[in-house]
Amino acid sequence: MIGGGGDGFIGAIHRRAAALCGNIELVAGAFSSDADRSRQCGDALFLSPDRVYGDYTEMLSVESARSPAERIDFVSIVTPNHLHYEMAQLALQSNLHVICDKPVTRTLQEALALRTLVRKTDLLFGLTHTYIGYPLVSQARRMIARGEFGKIRKILIEYPQGWLSRNEEASGNKQAAWRTDPKLSGDSGCIADIGTHAHNLAEYVTGHRIVEVSADLTTFVPGRDLDDDGSALFRTDQNAKGVLTASQICAGINNGLQIRVFGESGGCAWQQENPNVLTVHRTGKPDETYHAGSNVSYLDPEVRAAFITPAGHPEGYIEAFANLYRSFADRLNERIFDCESEFSVPHCPSIDDGVRGMEFVDAMVTSSKKGGQWTSLKTTQLGD
Repeated sequence: MIGGGGDGFIGAIHRRAAALCGNIELVAGAFSSDADRSRQCGDALFLSPDRVYGDYTEMLSVESARSPAERIDFVSIVTPNHLHYEMAQLALQSNLHVICDKPVTRTLQEALALRTLVRKTDLLFGLTHTYIGYPLVSQARRMIARGEFGKIRKILIEYPQGWLSRNEEASGNKQAAWRTDPKLSGDSGCIADIGTHAHNLAEYVTGHRIVEVSADLTTFVPGRDLDDDGSALFRTDQNAKGVLTASQICAGINNGLQIRVFGESGGCAWQQENPNVLTVHRTGKPDETYHAGSNVSYLDPEVRAAFITPAGHPEGYIEAFANLYRSFADRLNERIFDCESEFSVPHCPSIDDGVRGMEFVDAMVTSSKKGGQWTSLKTTQLGD
């Protein structure tokens, strides 16, 4: 692991999710830019002292020189945005697979360069867009792909939070400070941080690609340098229309991500704060409530295989996160042991998904600066 020490919360989430898979072991780390803090974190995690490093360049150099049986198999990057590119680049150049927190990089240019390197090295690259790890999200995706609701017409997705409704960065909140700093976060704050989650979820669930946006980004909190609120109308490559909102100044709201999708004959709705329920709408029929569970016969078999806890026990954020690590580990095992994985739902987002996210951020910022002018995402094909 690179990063994830100190008072940051996301490193612990990554470690718990990876451990929950049952086939991933944390064996080495450079947990902080401060060598002493890194070693303190390693001690707290009971790692061997010779596998805890003062910085990530030392770790990658030493670990890549070990024998294949001893060295780390992949690196997990859990740092602020501005460090993702250089860390992932060096890991790939060290012949190590990478899984990285989102957004993939600070800029679109970095994302494109990283995709080129991933393709050149032919190594695995995973991105932790957590919310597609919920099994019922995959159920919605499969129902839409089968055409159960007819041709999709409307996509409504919102992601409100309230934790930045005040100037938290001025009061010493490190998580707020880097997310609102253009040098660390990039050209966008809210849209890069959580708008990319909404974008990724919309495209994953529907199978559509957002190709144009008309955006309005706002900075509500005085003294803040990046957007803390944003909304957009969007169009997809399959002629659906949608509305996407992401905001971190909705005071009193914790994590209100939800998506609703409507086709010619019905639709579905899912909420992250009530993740074990998928509501299904059909024209002329009562609403249906799909419940989570490994023994729920009306769920697709591949979806049932994604549940971690026994039937009847609710699953949440850590389990969804774990499913992404599980998918990534299975793909890695296929390469190492030349075997076919039994687990396929959900897939762990790839470098292509990361590039799509940065194209979205770039288009949102550009559109907003032009007064909401319709703006195309720069590339719409994975092969570009």
